[in-house]
Amino acid sequence: MMEESDAALVTRAREGDQDAFRLLVERHSVRLFQLAFRMTSNEQDAEDLVQETFLRAYKQLSRFQSRAGLGTWLYRIAANCSLDLLRRQKRRGDQERAVEFDSEEAFPAILSGAPAPDQQVYHGEVRQKVESAMRELTPMERTAFVLRHFEGQSIEEIGSALGVGPGATKQSIFRAVQKMRRALEPLVNAIP
Repeated sequence: MMEESDAALVTRAREGDQDAFRLLVERHSVRLFQLAFRMTSNEQDAEDLVQETFLRAYKQLSRFQSRAGLGTWLYRIAANCSLDLLRRQKRRGDQERAVEFDSEEAFPAILSGAPAPDQQVYHGEVRQKVESAMRELTPMERTAFVLRHFEGQSIEEIGSALGVGPGATKQSIFRAVQKMRRALEPLVNAIP
């Protein structure tokens, strides 16, 4: 049996078919969770953001135009939901809670293999520095950095998700990379 396309499922969902929308949720939820988790570094927040993304998508399904793929549209909504959450947390001062940034995923070449004890200490220092540097990024910088360097999105896609032009997108990515480099430079220079 051939899998039904997103476009066909969207058409059915617009006509009130709840099973069609459920299939769309099943099809796209894992990828959206991965994005949300990279943005928030918190599993519960990521789950909440995926729910919020699909709630917003359901409410706006009539406005979806199939020029872009549904996955791209959902991704944009998830990025915006994540950015909104990061901004709210920043205003409330929630950034002090522990960030569980997955530096093994971020830097697999550095952290591969079975490290010796001294390497484990070094990896712990790298993880702490990366977590600290990620907390220091503004919500816009963090979003742009994650979308570019973990999700591989283009400048245009990131700008669209953030609601800014290419210049502002590039500037946000540049500032984020500079901050990450400054934070990690002492560790890089300490490598014998």
